[in-house]
Amino acid sequence: MRLNSGIQFNDSGLTASIRAMHLDSEIIGISNENISGFDKVGYQRKEAVVSSFAEYLGVHALSTTRDDKVGRIAVSDKPLDIAIANKGYFQTKNEYGVKLTRDGRFQIGKDGTLLTLENAQVLSNAGVPIKFPFIPQDLKQIKIDKTGKITMFNPDTHKLTLIGQIGVVDSSGIAVMEPNVKQGYNEYSNVALQQEFLSMMPVIKNFDANRQLFMLQNSVLGKTISQLSQ
Repeated sequence: MRLNSGIQFNDSGLTASIRAMHLDSEIIGISNENISGFDKVGYQRKEAVVSSFAEYLGVHALSTTRDDKVGRIAVSDKPLDIAIANKGYFQTKNEYGVKLTRDGRFQIGKDGTLLTLENAQVLSNAGVPIKFPFIPQDLKQIKIDKTGKITMFNPDTHKLTLIGQIGVVDSSGIAVMEPNVKQGYNEYSNVALQQEFLSMMPVIKNFDANRQLFMLQNSVLGKTISQLSQ
């Protein structure tokens, strides 16, 4: 006795070519987004992940993952610009909930709350907003050590006052014990332009091959229809 089983999938060449071009276009779009984010503070490179059976699933087989390597760190002249030299994220909170970011360009609100440039509250390691008792005339009086602990000179007591500690967590929300916070620095993207351009070349060639195949099949189909209609 012999048992035969399997999965058969019949599809036209035109449909397969269109599906492949659509997938290639989305992958190229991800690379273009990385190139656009090259000079953005806190931007993390997106990497395309193509699953099995992409020739049948097309764009539905595509997903993305983030490269969490540390980006380029550059000196800033602002005391509230902070970079994380290790893997991890700042915790911020707005009306939509808690968000993780590596963009450490902060400011102090009118009520003394530490905010992002988008006015989201910066959370401490205890998960609560960080608030200054008063706004210093000179922001250089604010000191932030490598653990994220914030202190500020108090002119009344002539001593350093502990304000709080900036919370740094991993992608799962677990606290990073050694974040290596750097005050007065910005972290730019971890995108390497050369890598992006090189990774795009085979995708562009594949797109062009499918386009040529589509045009050829379309031409043959048109001639066939024309002959049958005579």
